[in-house]
Amino acid sequence: QVQLVESGGGLVQPGGSLRLSCPRSGRTFGTMAWFRQAPGKQREYVAALRWSGTTTGHADSVRGRFTISRDRAKDTLYLDMNRMTHEDTATYYCAATLRNLILSSFATSTNYDYWGQGTQVTVSS
Repeated sequence: QVQLVESGGGLVQPGGSLRLSCPRSGRTFGTMAWFRQAPGKQREYVAALRWSGTTTGHADSVRGRFTISRDRAKDTLYLDMNRMTHEDTATYYCAATLRNLILSSFATSTNYDYWGQGTQVTVSS
């Protein structure tokens, strides 16, 4: 069973920054993404990218503050989170699929076949 492992979560003050990481570990995922789930809420899409090429997508709620990226040399997916607010408090999940999804399919969680256990991010003063 393929297991994704997220890291980088923690406690941050409002306005602060965090970076989440998710190693691809040599697996040939075509598309990787970040989702999050706050207590009492449904899991929601944050951002995604195609591992090859330059196609990326970000949810409206994070666009301009969060940036998804990958480092091919380190074979790792990242989520850089800036100007964080209390509304960003959630468990963040790394997700992946072997397929090369199109941009309009990035936000659909059922398109992803592999998930991590999640890393907790708390924004609080």
